[in-house]
Amino acid sequence: GDILDDYLRTDGVWILTRNKQFYKTNNEKECAEKCEAERNFNCRAFLFTRKILQCLTLAENAKMTVMFNSTDAVLYQKKIYLLQCKRGIGKDYRGMEAKTWRGIPCQKWAEKTPHNPNYTPEKHPNAGLDENYCRNPDGDESGPWCYTTDPDTRFDYCNIPECEGQCIQCNGEDYHGEVSRTASGLECQRWDAQEPHMHGFTQKHFPEKDLKMNYCRNPDGEVRPWCFTTSPTKRWEYCNIPRCTTHQAGSARGSQCLSGKGEGYRGRIAITESGNACQHWNTQFPHRHGWRPDRYPCKGLEENYCRNPDGEKRPWCYTINSSVRWEYCAIPHCDGTELEIAGMSNVPVQVPLSEECYRGKGQSYRGTTSITVSGKKCQAWNSMFPHRHEKTPDRFPNADLRENYCRNPDGDNSPWCFTTDPSMTWEYCNLKRCDDHTQE
Repeated sequence: GDILDDYLRTDGVWILTRNKQFYKTNNEKECAEKCEAERNFNCRAFLFTRKILQCLTLAENAKMTVMFNSTDAVLYQKKIYLLQCKRGIGKDYRGMEAKTWRGIPCQKWAEKTPHNPNYTPEKHPNAGLDENYCRNPDGDESGPWCYTTDPDTRFDYCNIPECEGQCIQCNGEDYHGEVSRTASGLECQRWDAQEPHMHGFTQKHFPEKDLKMNYCRNPDGEVRPWCFTTSPTKRWEYCNIPRCTTHQAGSARGSQCLSGKGEGYRGRIAITESGNACQHWNTQFPHRHGWRPDRYPCKGLEENYCRNPDGEKRPWCYTINSSVRWEYCAIPHCDGTELEIAGMSNVPVQVPLSEECYRGKGQSYRGTTSITVSGKKCQAWNSMFPHRHEKTPDRFPNADLRENYCRNPDGDNSPWCFTTDPSMTWEYCNLKRCDDHTQE
């Protein structure tokens, strides 16, 4: 095949990079050959400037640095470095996962503490042993691994999802196939087009989501891959892609402690930080919700254990208390810092108070309240589930649309948010207007 088939092309962009080499070439193919032959560093991408026929081979790609507009340039990124999944045993995996399946951070391949490695970048220059990313330099049958930063554990395996061609694992967030029609047979709109439907899902804003051509993708954690359609009367629709028959390796694995936001936490804590017992994920009482285990098979929604299926700050659950819809859970950190679970001690929970009131219409409100007047949890502004919408951070850059905090980007009467209840699109937030005469 064509040498450029291994690269993802993006027109009109430039990326800032420290490690680069300049070459004079006649076309993109010649520039790709320079990237393949680069010996000064690991070439992950190249920039080609049409007017002056300049070729820059780059050590970084858009996942690692800043990208901005540049009319005459074309960016080509090696697909292998953009994939966050493995093929087979993952010997060619070049993703950026850097912790073990238990959540322990990886040791850098070039370092000698706490473990003296057998596999180093010097001994294995073609194995991609960059930073502390999970790799499989020895062809281990169990897949990518790394030396760990835990002195008692020399190495451990990483939880890397399997790449599949024309079928999906889990919710298809790692689907890179070429299906481009919806379940009802409509042709998909190209991701780089804004007609007939305007949207914010562009390659520029989601460089790691492989939003190329008009292929079905799942960039926002939906139930399965979808696309905008070329029909003016149907904005978007799911695609009919079969589920893979082989189960993802290590899908049952997970961390027993809190690492990052805890999206990989699979422990058995089932009580919130204020002592409320968690509601079972497969029940709709006392709180109705959309996080059903059958819809999200890889989110670990077993029993009533605390989980983080939606990229919240940390694991949470719906509670069996009908007046408290959901709460965060207290999970011990993987670095050994124990969190005390409130309700099991006599120490009261101290909830930090931030801005809990707003002035005027609340367009300047920058607090962290994320509950509506009826007690519903807010949907994250950069999420399209359960409600697809246009109020995205890139469309309203001055509205501070962070996390799922209540905001007023459109000059409504007071701060509001989309809700995580599929039956309630949006609602005003549980906030009062500030009264300067009220004693705090």
